[in-house]
Amino acid sequence: MKILIVEDDDKTAEYLAEGLKQAGFRVCRAADGLDGLSKAKSEPFDLAVVDIMLPKLDGLSMIGELRSSGLKLPVIVLSAKDSVESKIKGLETGSDDYLAKPFSFAELLARIQALLRRAGDASEPTSLVYQDLSLDLLRRKVMRGGEEILLQPLEFQLLEYLMRNHGRVVSRTTILEHVWEYHYDTQSNIVEAGIFRLREKIDKPFGKKLIHTVRGFGYVLE
Repeated sequence: MKILIVEDDDKTAEYLAEGLKQAGFRVCRAADGLDGLSKAKSEPFDLAVVDIMLPKLDGLSMIGELRSSGLKLPVIVLSAKDSVESKIKGLETGSDDYLAKPFSFAELLARIQALLRRAGDASEPTSLVYQDLSLDLLRRKVMRGGEEILLQPLEFQLLEYLMRNHGRVVSRTTILEHVWEYHYDTQSNIVEAGIFRLREKIDKPFGKKLIHTVRGFGYVLE
């Protein structure tokens, strides 16, 4: 799942990004309201965390523009203002939740998960299943044959991408873009290493291969 952070304070944005990555989310950052609005309209996100006091376009105006354009992206507002009036204004503008600064990251994470559950009930499934392999997108749990498999965040994201595309060959380049979100040197073996670690946990203990290499093309879950 991918989250947009719109925050002009670099220290706060970095804190949020690192925490969310450790929780297994993919993250994209914007430092002002106009950039945040552009990214939200042009890229698929599961949720946005938006500060109110932003340069170029304030957070509430940005959310108002999103709602006017028909985007139903769940939004959590961050604000230094903790008054009832500020919260009401934020919610009336179209945000789904409001959290005052300073905040606990654990509380923010809980609110994000709650919003994603609500959004998932109305749209996308909250779990992926292929044969005896299941992936819980909200609790970040992986099971195969009734046994829980512990994965690191990037391993989880790699498996999620393969499961969303099961039966379809995905190239090394698309895996890099969707899982690592960087363009690495073509000589890097980061994808191969990630697939190897995933196979060690997903395939090896169960005797039946699900992750296959299609030489010259990429990988497929089938």
